Amino acid sequence: MYFAKDVLEKSSEMRKKWEDEVRRIVAKAPDQKPANLWTTVSDLPIRRLYTPEDIEDLDFERDIGYPGQFPFLRGNQATGYRGKYWTFRMFSGMGSARDTNQRWHMLLREGNAGLSTAFDFPTLMGYDTDSPKARGECGKCGVAIDTLEDFLVLVDGIPMDKVTTSMTINPPATALWAMYCAAAQIRGIPLDKIGGTIQNDMLKEFIAQKTLMCPPEPSVKLISDTVEFGARYVPKWNTISISGYHIREAGSTAVQELAFTLRDGMEYVEDVMRRKGLDVDSFAPRLSFFFNSHIDFFEEIAKLRAARRIWAKAMRDRYHAKDPRSWWMRFHTQTAGCSLTAQQPYNNVIRTAYEGLAAVLGGTQSLHTNSLDEVLCLPSDHAVQIALRTQQIIAEETGVTSTIDPLAGSYFVEALTNEMEEKAWDYIHKIDEMGGMIAAIEKGFPQLEISDAAYKYQRQIDANEKIMIGVNKYVSEDVTPIPFLEIDDKVETEQIERLKAVKRKRDNKAVKKRLDDLKNACKKGENVMPYCIEAVKELASVQEICDVYREVYGEYRDPGLY
Repeated sequence: MYFAKDVLEKSSEMRKKWEDEVRRIVAKAPDQKPANLWTTVSDLPIRRLYTPEDIEDLDFERDIGYPGQFPFLRGNQATGYRGKYWTFRMFSGMGSARDTNQRWHMLLREGNAGLSTAFDFPTLMGYDTDSPKARGECGKCGVAIDTLEDFLVLVDGIPMDKVTTSMTINPPATALWAMYCAAAQIRGIPLDKIGGTIQNDMLKEFIAQKTLMCPPEPSVKLISDTVEFGARYVPKWNTISISGYHIREAGSTAVQELAFTLRDGMEYVEDVMRRKGLDVDSFAPRLSFFFNSHIDFFEEIAKLRAARRIWAKAMRDRYHAKDPRSWWMRFHTQTAGCSLTAQQPYNNVIRTAYEGLAAVLGGTQSLHTNSLDEVLCLPSDHAVQIALRTQQIIAEETGVTSTIDPLAGSYFVEALTNEMEEKAWDYIHKIDEMGGMIAAIEKGFPQLEISDAAYKYQRQIDANEKIMIGVNKYVSEDVTPIPFLEIDDKVETEQIERLKAVKRKRDNKAVKKRLDDLKNACKKGENVMPYCIEAVKELASVQEICDVYREVYGEYRDPGLY
């Protein structure tokens, strides 16, 4: 028991006196809102007070424990942030490869510890800049990458064996990771010396974000290929970032984000073990996760703490992993884009600070803090600097890194953590009964759960049951101007010209041979990664590689969109 019996009995007596006093006060001065509206942003009910009775079944060694020890509720590292801060990893990408390279160097000068890449929409969808489907989108929401020559410009001057790089790329992940590997090899850097992450999580695309290319089954096969290749040849690389961030941005609750993300992770583990025959401990330590840190402070902290405990239990007890590193949940966090408002945009600095603080108190290993202008445009250098300084102030000034998991033992936080875990397991078991996450996606289950949650939340905003400052409360007619970063249309013209030049100078017969080899590998079920690396070295483009996948595996059309 977490508390002795006599302590609980005394607490119960004191609680009764307090409740009597509350009733007298409320009879004269009612609460600011009805009892049913005291909830988290995700609608978990919040009681007026939490006491030892709310965690009376908690066992310290079993449920909380010590940092660096199972069930890792308090973090993977025994010394917490005293040994090392989380990685300051600001998400960046815009315009051409040269533009983004300049932003990367600025961030490294300002104290960024790792790089994170946003790609433009054509690249995200596996199309080159000269495709009719890509027109007008070049560089608008991230960097445009067509061939290895672009990629070499992107990483120009970046110490690839010393700085880890994250790439938010999904359907074309094999092509972009192949370019990173090829760029390292061209520089003489062995693959076992490079580190970073590819997002490479297609299940969450089918559930939420909807950058789609091939059907679920071959999409997961390509992911298993990267996991196998990484385990054998690129051991410092995280070959997947299992992402709840976009699930939350689509409107899910915190519990849904937690449950669907972890069940996606379980699906990938099962596929690699079944399809590749790999022992779980040979690849599980390199699995990574990506969570949203939303505006409800304590709910987000509880979610992140619960995530580590659920994953540790699943890896040890469900998949029988023996290596404690396989039990670790390592995750990146990004503050909530959907919490930013175009109205009174400087309020976003405050939102982001609290969301970043919640991520740190939840024990994140890596963090991106959103810029105040991201709801309106690509972030400016000035806004990015403020966002980075937000993390640095949390780390260096607030004192929250002085002790590990400082909220452990809080009646409220531990009770909320337990509730989040219990409700997440309910979802996980329901998906198990459906036959797994792919089967659940085909039934539309997670998609419908998220859409219902998003609709309900918007209704609450419209009814003023949930508050967004500047949107439905403390609204101001004054508009504070902020500078807009816009991508000039000439970026597209220049990018198309560069692509044409590459296609003129390359050995097109060699390119065709490499693409045919890739096609045959797809048909035979072989690992595609070695073929992708050879193809990009011959300057095959992102679209040419993805067109092979579309031809062999077919294209997926979301039934909810057509």
